[in-house]
Amino acid sequence: MDFGLVLQTDPPASKVVSLMKRAERNGFTYGWTFDSAVLWQEPFVIYSQILSNTTKLKVGPMVTNPGTRTWEVTASTFATLNDMFGNRTVCGIGRGDSAMRVAGRKPNTLARISEAMKVIRALGRGDEADLGGGTVVRFPWIKADAELPVWMAAYGPKALKMTGEEADGFILQLADLYLTEYMVKAVKDAAVAAGRDPSEVKICVAAPAYVTEDDSPEALAHAREQCRWFGGMVGNHVADLVAKYGEHSAAVPEELTDYIKAREGYDYSHHGRADNPDTAFVPDEIVDRFCVIGPVEKHIEKLNALRELGVDQFAVYDMHDAQERVIDAYGTQVIPALNG
Repeated sequence: MDFGLVLQTDPPASKVVSLMKRAERNGFTYGWTFDSAVLWQEPFVIYSQILSNTTKLKVGPMVTNPGTRTWEVTASTFATLNDMFGNRTVCGIGRGDSAMRVAGRKPNTLARISEAMKVIRALGRGDEADLGGGTVVRFPWIKADAELPVWMAAYGPKALKMTGEEADGFILQLADLYLTEYMVKAVKDAAVAAGRDPSEVKICVAAPAYVTEDDSPEALAHAREQCRWFGGMVGNHVADLVAKYGEHSAAVPEELTDYIKAREGYDYSHHGRADNPDTAFVPDEIVDRFCVIGPVEKHIEKLNALRELGVDQFAVYDMHDAQERVIDAYGTQVIPALNG
């Protein structure tokens, strides 16, 4: 199993770079960041520093979207980093929940994501692509071995289907075993139906991880409070699904929708932060299901279960008060237990 580290690009950028260096030393192979231009600093500038200060770490956004930048600019940015550092980027892409809404725009449609994925992937590997209206372009400076995998974030049935049909990887932002099994199956089935080898679609589960000294009520309560923000972030996507498909729909599991009934709004200025005041509606059960918390042995147990479900990578959301400690615990205990 691969391991990734997910950070927000809060200033100073030097700390983001430092944590990514620490992650690589501890056996992490991917470094991801949020991508929301108003809320945080520009990630692609910081990726250049991460790549120059590491040797093998692959970097990318979790996730970018097809509305913030034009597609040829996105592709050129990735391709330039790959040319400089040797094919060490991944384009994670999605609807643009925070990036678009904070800028006063609606998240992107699936049709737009589909078009963008094709263009970005093609240009990133040196092929021609139609930017719309018959304008076909190609980067003349791309090397022959260039590549740019595009991984799609999804929750809803249509997005899961499209991921299996078109994406190189699936990003699932929760670590619930039941929902992971349900959604991985949907993606793999769609890949098979499209005539693809389902093993070609990489599966990345991303969720907060918080390692406690023991499983005492006090330790677990603190861990839950540090990770409760994640249920609020996922709740934004779930609320969109409920609005589209209804509260009780065979298209979306009720295990995913039940907990947002007490949701009363969301302020993106606290997005992805442990002190988010808009996540009180998230119950302890959801924190335990969606995140990975507890002593080291509980992390190993859950990650083994995720791997059995076909998960290729676990990406640690590291936005809490124990960033360095969790990276080190994974490096010294969790990753060796999973990978030998």
